[in-house]
Amino acid sequence: MGKPQVTSTAMLMCSFGVAPSTIQVLPITRVTVEGKPAATVVDATPFVNIPPFGMCMSLSNPTVAAATSAALGVLTPMPCTPVTGPWAGGSPTVRVGGSPALVAGATCNCAYGGVVQIVMPGSVRTTS
Repeated sequence: MGKPQVTSTAMLMCSFGVAPSTIQVLPITRVTVEGKPAATVVDATPFVNIPPFGMCMSLSNPTVAAATSAALGVLTPMPCTPVTGPWAGGSPTVRVGGSPALVAGATCNCAYGGVVQIVMPGSVRTTS
């Protein structure tokens, strides 16, 4: 059995973020799943596809490291600025606009050490 496909309303969470976020899928491919734009593994551009996750708690983030240092070592979260790469774990069989479809269970990494996961895929009936 396949995994649910990810759409423009999918909820994301970063392991170092404090709040969930919703993926933004531009309707470039004109492919929809359950009436919403279908996501692909290349929909990982920071601030375009992946909005911030509230505050960041990673010491690899320079602003968090500076604020924590200024607070004498007390972890001080700072605003999230995602620096993500492509998604890993797309569909091996379904393609959307030439790229593998994004499915539940896929992850992408942030340059500051966070792992972005799909908490809710956005589709409930469509699998690939």
